[in-house]
Amino acid sequence: MKAKRAVIVGYDAISPLGSDLDGQWRQAVAGKSGIGPLTRFPLKDDFPVRIAGQMPDIDHEPYPFLTARHQAAWHSPVFRYGMLSAARALGRSGIEITPAIAPRVAVTYSSAVGGIDAVLTADRRLQGENRLPHPYANPNSCINMIGGKIAMQTGARGPIIATITACATGLTSILTGAMLLALNRADVVICGAVDCALVEPIVAGFHTMNGVFNPRQGEEEQPPEKASRPFSLDRRGFVISEGAGSIILASREFAMAHGLRFVIELAGWGMTSDAHHFVVPYVDTIRQCMVDALQDAGLQPADIAAVNAHATSTRVGDQVEYDALTQVFAGALPPVSANKSQIGHAMGASSAIETILALRGMEEGVVLPTINHRPDPEMAIDCVAEGARAVVQEHVLKNAFGFGGCNACAVFRRIG
Repeated sequence: MKAKRAVIVGYDAISPLGSDLDGQWRQAVAGKSGIGPLTRFPLKDDFPVRIAGQMPDIDHEPYPFLTARHQAAWHSPVFRYGMLSAARALGRSGIEITPAIAPRVAVTYSSAVGGIDAVLTADRRLQGENRLPHPYANPNSCINMIGGKIAMQTGARGPIIATITACATGLTSILTGAMLLALNRADVVICGAVDCALVEPIVAGFHTMNGVFNPRQGEEEQPPEKASRPFSLDRRGFVISEGAGSIILASREFAMAHGLRFVIELAGWGMTSDAHHFVVPYVDTIRQCMVDALQDAGLQPADIAAVNAHATSTRVGDQVEYDALTQVFAGALPPVSANKSQIGHAMGASSAIETILALRGMEEGVVLPTINHRPDPEMAIDCVAEGARAVVQEHVLKNAFGFGGCNACAVFRRIG
C-alpha cells in the first residue's frame, strides 16, 4: 500500500506576540519582540532572571471549556492554552469530528515540561500548610493528560500519543502524526505542543545551567526585547518563554474527499539522536537529520528556498547548527530565519509555533526577520537581519533540536 502523504489543513498559535494568529503574524513581519519583564511569579531582589516571553491572558476567549469551574480544576495553564490552540486550529481546518470519523482522528499534541507547576503548588501546600494536595494535582502534572483533554474536548478516538523530545517536541508531534497517516492508522491528527515553563525553579535551573540570557558583566543594560540574539556575535543565551501551537494534519485523500483547503504538505522528514552529550548538540547527527529530511522529500539542498532554524541564541548551539547547515548546503545557504529572536524559547512549544510561522510565510511569500542581529565573523549567514523579506518558497526546511540529543527536521512543500 502506498503511504499516505500528510497535508496541513489548519493551525493556530498563542505566543508572546499575542493570542490572535493574524495579529501575531503582523507583529512578526514588523520585526516586533514579545520579550518583556518576567512577572509570572514574585521576583526576589537576587533572583537571577528578570525577563521572559509571556503569553497574554485568554480569559476573554469564548470557548465553553474555559469556564471558571474548568480552570479551577485544571489549573495548570498548559491545559487552557493547549486546548484553545487545538480548538481554534480544528475550527480553521473546517473538520467536524463526527462519530463516523472520530475513530480515525488521532492526537499527538504534547509538551516538553507539562504541568510541573501543579507539583510545585502541591508540594508548597503540603510543606507550608500541612494540607494534602488538591485531587486534581496529579492529573494536572501528567504530560499525556494534555492530549487526553484535547481528545475529550474534540471527541477524537483514534491513537493518542504524547511525544516528548525536549525542545523538539512540537515538530516531533507533527512527524509522529505523519507516521500514523502513512501507516493508515488515522485520517486526521491533532498535533502540536504547549509549554508554560515560567515556574520559579525551572527558570532558576536554566540559569544555573548557563542556558538563559545572562548579560556580560559591565555590559550596558538594554531593554528586554534586545536580549534574544540568534546567530549574533553578542548572543548570551536564550530567553525562556511560553507558548502553544497546534497543527492539524490530514491525509491528502481525506482532505480531498471532505473538501478541505490545503496548500502545503509535509514532503519529508528526518529524526536522529546525537548519542553524544545531554545538552551540547553534535554537528554530525544534526547534519544527517537534515540530509535525511531532504532525501525523504526527494530533494537537493538547492531546492530549499529558506530555513526556519532552531537557533536558541546560545554560543555553542547556534555555531553547531550553522556548521551543520554549511555542510549540507555547501556554500549555497539559503536565507535562515530564527523566530526565537522575537518569541524567545518556549521549550517544546517553540518548534510548533515556529512551524506555524514558517507555514504562514510559505503561504504569504515572506521570510520572517531575525532581529537583534550583529554579524558574527565565524558565521557567514543570511539571517534576514534587515527585516521581513519577500521570498517565493516552494520548499522550506524546519530544524528543531532538544536536550538529550533529540533532533527533528522537516521539509514542507507548497502545492497550491
